[in-house]
Amino acid sequence: MNYSLIFPGQGAQFVGMGRDFVEHSSAAKDVFSEADEVLGYNLSGICFDGPEEKLISTDIAQPAIYVCSLAALAALEQYAQQAITPVQTAGLSLGEYTALCAAKVFSFAEGLRLVQLRGQAMQSASAAKPSSMTSVMGLDREQLDDLCAQASAATGMICQVANLNSPGQIVVSGEIGGLEKLEDIATAAGARRAIRLSVAGAFHSEVMRPAADKLGVALAETNFNVPQCPVWQNATAKSSVDVNVLRENLQQQLCAPVLWQDSFAAMSATSDSHFIEPAPGKVLTAMARKINREAKVSALHNFDSITEMLT
Repeated sequence: MNYSLIFPGQGAQFVGMGRDFVEHSSAAKDVFSEADEVLGYNLSGICFDGPEEKLISTDIAQPAIYVCSLAALAALEQYAQQAITPVQTAGLSLGEYTALCAAKVFSFAEGLRLVQLRGQAMQSASAAKPSSMTSVMGLDREQLDDLCAQASAATGMICQVANLNSPGQIVVSGEIGGLEKLEDIATAAGARRAIRLSVAGAFHSEVMRPAADKLGVALAETNFNVPQCPVWQNATAKSSVDVNVLRENLQQQLCAPVLWQDSFAAMSATSDSHFIEPAPGKVLTAMARKINREAKVSALHNFDSITEMLT
């Protein structure tokens, strides 16, 4: 069977994630052990036992999700007794790094170091400028682009569309004053709801420019191999096997909208393969079913899901 792999991003984390795979799979245990060694701290302990306030911190959550996803994939391969060779990969935000690792663009350790730096840089950028994200329902991309421009002009603050995840779900990022203005005018323009999210900062906006600059240096210094399959990227909703394009889009991704709806729609139109979302969680599986109800999608969210998939 042909498989496509889709990997979750920040927000999928929860205390206890990965424990089930480690208890049943020596391959998954090895992934977590290597992560602890590379990072120089007990990431596995934070994933398994918390505390939650530490796990949700951007600099911890991003490496944790990357590691958990690849541990789940390692457990699947161990019990399938064969490597999973995807026909295509993609990931939501942070998950794009996991997708690149799964496509053999860089090693597990190289990817983990990039993800660690990314999380630290994004946390620093968030701390430097009070900012957040707002989920807006009932307006389309064109309307929100216009309203964000109005909010920015009125306040002199950053406000821009950040995530287009699935039909009816658009998220806006910005400085606090810009978001407050956007929420007011979006409601007046007919938005059903405008809900402020509990996040560390304005991800995928110009607030992240300092983080993108730091990340660009690290990306340039990291060896990229030609991917073994097409990797779909958030910034363009297009696939590429060109390492220079992959690097450029990874840096651009921090300040640009995540085009997940367009990406998954294109992936499912390109291939009728079985889509697998490795742990943690089932967020992308739920989104996928809203984007394309005909797509076959399975969440590899615990060990039992492996046995179900293989029987």
